[in-house]
Parts: sequence; C-alpha cells; structure tokens
Amino acid sequence: MAGIYVHVPFCSQACHYCDFHFSTSRNTEYEVVDAIKQEILIQKSYLEGELISTIYFGGGTPSLLRTSAIADILNIIKKCFNISVDLECTLEANPDNIKKNKIEEWVDAGINRISLGVQSFRDEDLQYMNRSHNAEDSRRAIKLLKSSSVKNINVDLIYGFPSLTKLAWIDNLKSLLSFDVQHISCYCLTVEPNTPLFYFIKNKKEKALSPKDGRDHFLIARKILQDSGYDHYEISNFCKPKYQSIHNQNYWNRTKYLGVGPSAHSFNGVSRRWSVRNNRLYCNGVQDGSIYKEEILTRHNIINEYILTSIRTSSGLNVKNLKNTLKKSELNKFNLEINKLENSNLIIFKDEMLYLSEDGMMLSDNIATNLFVTSR
Repeated sequence: MAGIYVHVPFCSQACHYCDFHFSTSRNTEYEVVDAIKQEILIQKSYLEGELISTIYFGGGTPSLLRTSAIADILNIIKKCFNISVDLECTLEANPDNIKKNKIEEWVDAGINRISLGVQSFRDEDLQYMNRSHNAEDSRRAIKLLKSSSVKNINVDLIYGFPSLTKLAWIDNLKSLLSFDVQHISCYCLTVEPNTPLFYFIKNKKEKALSPKDGRDHFLIARKILQDSGYDHYEISNFCKPKYQSIHNQNYWNRTKYLGVGPSAHSFNGVSRRWSVRNNRLYCNGVQDGSIYKEEILTRHNIINEYILTSIRTSSGLNVKNLKNTLKKSELNKFNLEINKLENSNLIIFKDEMLYLSEDGMMLSDNIATNLFVTSR
C-alpha cells in the first residue's frame, strides 16, 4: 500500500502562523497544475508495483482550485497507478470555499473525504490567526458537508494561544461535537520562524505562547473527545471507530508515498525526495528535468524516523523489533533512556511495547530525540 500527496500552493490570504509553502497570487495556477500533471507522469516509477490506498490534496488551499483541474490530476493518477477499490481521496478545504454545488463537483471528480480548516468557532480567534473565514462560515460549511454525499469529514481546530481560555476551548469542542463529524484534528499552535506571528511576538505586539496553556488545552480535548466516543489514535488526531486517516497513518507507519507539486516530499523506504518551495522554479524544473533533490537514507535515519513516528500513535513503538536492529552500544544507551523516561512517568513500557503517557504526549519530539541512535 502507498499514498500520493498533491501540494496545491495557493491561498486567498496568509495565515499568521503558517510556514507551509503557498502564494496569495494565483498568476501561475494554470502552469503549476500543468507541471503537477507532468510530474506525475515523470515520477510514476517511484511507486511502481504499489497499490495506492490514499490520495491527498493539501496546501495551501486546494479548495480554491477549479474542479476541472482536480479531476484532471486524479485522472492522470488513476492512469499511472494501481488504485485500491477502497481509496481514501481527501481534499483540504476552507469553510468560505464550501458551496453545495462545489461539494458535488468534488465528489463527481473522485473526492470522498473533506478536511475542513475551521480552527475555531470564535471570530476573535480567527482574526488573531488571520483566517479568511468567520465562525458562521464554518457552521454553514459543516452543515452543507453533512447534508452532502461526503460521508467522511475531518475538522481541524487549533489551541494553545493566549486569548483562548479553558472555557472558550471547551465551547469550541462542544460546538464541533454538535455536528457529529467522523474525524477531528486538534493542533497546538506553534511559532514558526519568519512567520508574521513570530515577528509579532518578537516585537511584543502579541503575547508569547505558554506551554502550560497548550498542555491544559490538550488534556481538555483528550478527555472531552474520548468521553464522546472518539478514539485518540495519534497525538493530534481523534476519530470515530474505523475512520482513522489512511493518509496520516501512511506517514506514521512509514509507508511509501509520492509527493507532487512545489515543496512536496516523497519517501519510498530507501530515499527521500523533495521539490523546490517556489512555484516558478518548480515549473521550470519540471520542464528541464531538475524537479527534485534526493537524500539516500542512512541506517540511523531509518531507525530514528521509525522512533519519531511510532511513538506518536496509540499503537506505540515495538521495542522488540527495534532492538534487533541495534548494535550493543546503541542498545545499552536505548535501555538507559527507557529507564529514565519510565521513571519520569513520560512513557509506559509493557510487553516490549513503548507508549507515551499522557504527560509524555506533550513532549513527544523531545522523547523521540532522547531515544535516537546517533552516528558517534
């Protein structure tokens, strides 16, 4: 099984926290779409022989793209690859792009899952983030999706910023629960370098984020959503039974995937590829054959990526399998770190499986780094 990610690098405006590659100018839209279609043809051998279980349109804001372009891209993918009959085909969308006729056009093109970037049901939060929609747009969009033929809906929420009180966060969660969607992603706001939010905080125009707020909000979401029947299957993700995101699981399980479009990354178990974060240079690269850069993964890369992705999930890290790949010196260090983490109540170690404790979930990247195998 494998996946395909399509990066659509266009947005109507720039969110203050976002460091993904995008452009608010759509002057190159037709060229980029043509280049993506060409890149699929050029890179089809990357997943040769693999069954494609998921296609994901991310961005950027893929819902800005004309439906005919989405359909064309999907048709080329289906001609080039072996597609699963149970394909999950996701389109990221903004609430202000949701229209009744548009939803059905997406479905006709092959989309069967929508990931909606709500982020908050409070207008003051959306203004803080510089989102292009308001709270009423979100409510209207979810209602339209729920009444459509799309039966797999994810909604994104963001937490961990100073103006979001515990009560306001609870209200956000309860507002979302009233719509009974299949999947919920809750992301803790992070300050990425060179974003507007980074400079606002640096220049004291906005308050710095508090790790305590992030932890409190995380624990609130975990309790409320689990009590409401959602499975907490990965640190940021909750779902109703049988509605795990196949796309996300591919990343966490280190399943092969091909990324197409500017800034997209690919992984096939042996190497990583990525394309340039510039629309014009990307289009030129497709034309002259210099689409991507590539890194051959070392033994340490492979082991450490397995650690990093596995511990984020409810399935945990299979320590028994990992130990079989470690040298004696590496194994000694690994065992020492496990003991330290267990004594600090950051992990649960049982039957050769390692799971993050509730406290550990907020420190997952740090814990993974402590467990990494080094080249020294």
